[in-house]
Amino acid sequence: MATTNLSYYDKASIPNAKDFRFGIVVSEWNPEITNNLHQGAIDTLIDCGTLKENIISWDVPGSFELVYGCKKIIETHKLDAVIAIGNVIQGETKHFDFVCDGVTQGITNLNIKYDVPVIFCVLTDNTKQQSIDRSGGKLGNKGIECAVAAVKMAALKQQKRTSNSLGF
Repeated sequence: MATTNLSYYDKASIPNAKDFRFGIVVSEWNPEITNNLHQGAIDTLIDCGTLKENIISWDVPGSFELVYGCKKIIETHKLDAVIAIGNVIQGETKHFDFVCDGVTQGITNLNIKYDVPVIFCVLTDNTKQQSIDRSGGKLGNKGIECAVAAVKMAALKQQKRTSNSLGF
């Protein structure tokens, strides 16, 4: 992964997103990282056909609050997928572990509870430089990769909904 550019995607292999609605919940903590991830996600959704008015973005104070923010955006908007964007950098205490575990489990629970895919776009790096490298630096932008995942999952959701209504 350390040599992979996260920004590359083959647009021809991605479903057209013109009929999809996306939510993006962004942590305000480490804004130089999360703002880049957010912009990468928005640019990619638009490049894949999403209309600007079909992208709803909310801010939350930190990565731990992403779970609640995603829950509320799902409950208040009709969405095809949600992208949770955050950044946690290893420090000298166990706080890193608790935040990462809580966010990971919380997003997992949202994917189980709701029929709306929630994409994990939370960088959990050892250093700030690693986060910079993955948010528009030498390794690309993880926000782009997560937007592509959101489009694919929205298409899967739509496909399964159509298949189920046909009795498959």
